[in-house]
Amino acid sequence: MSTRVLGLGPALRKAAFLPNAARSQVMLRNVVAKRSIQIQSLTPSAGQEILNKQRVVRPSSPHFTIYQPQLTWVASIFNRVTGVALSVLLYGFSIAYLVAPGTFSSENVIQVVAGLPEGVKYAGKAVLAAPFAFHSLNGIRHLSWDSIKFLSLKGAYVSGYIVLGASAISTVALTLMK
Repeated sequence: MSTRVLGLGPALRKAAFLPNAARSQVMLRNVVAKRSIQIQSLTPSAGQEILNKQRVVRPSSPHFTIYQPQLTWVASIFNRVTGVALSVLLYGFSIAYLVAPGTFSSENVIQVVAGLPEGVKYAGKAVLAAPFAFHSLNGIRHLSWDSIKFLSLKGAYVSGYIVLGASAISTVALTLMK
C-alpha cells in the first residue's frame, strides 16, 4: 500500500526480480562511480580569496532595466513611491508642526498659500493630487485582487489602465477645485 502511494512499486519490483549478477553489477557501478571528496583547512583570508575569484566569473542576475517595462510592475513601483512620498509629507509636516507649532499652524499655512501666484497654487495642488489619486485608486485595485477579481493577465491590464485614466481625471478634478 505505501509503495503505491509513494510510486515505488515498479522500482522495488524491478530491483527485487533482477538476477544476482545484474544486481551486483549495478552495485559495483554505483560504488565505482562515486568520487571521494578531499577537504582541506583554509585560513579565512584564503577562503575569502577563493570566494572573490568565484564571484568574478559568476553570472549576475538580470536587472529590471533589461526587461521591457510592463504596466503591472511599473504600477507597483509607482504605488510604492507614491506611498512613501505621501508618508514623508505627512510625517514631515507633523514633525514640523510639533517642532514649530506657530510657524506651521493652519492659519500661517493658509496665509502663505494665499499669497502665492495662481500658477504655483495649481502646480502645488497637482503635485499633491497626483500621488494621492494614484495611490488611492491603485489601492482599490489591490483590494479587488484580494477579492479574487481581475487576476487574469487581461484583467490586470484593464484594471491598470482604468487606474491610470481615473488617476488622471481625479488629479485634474482635485487640482481645479477651489
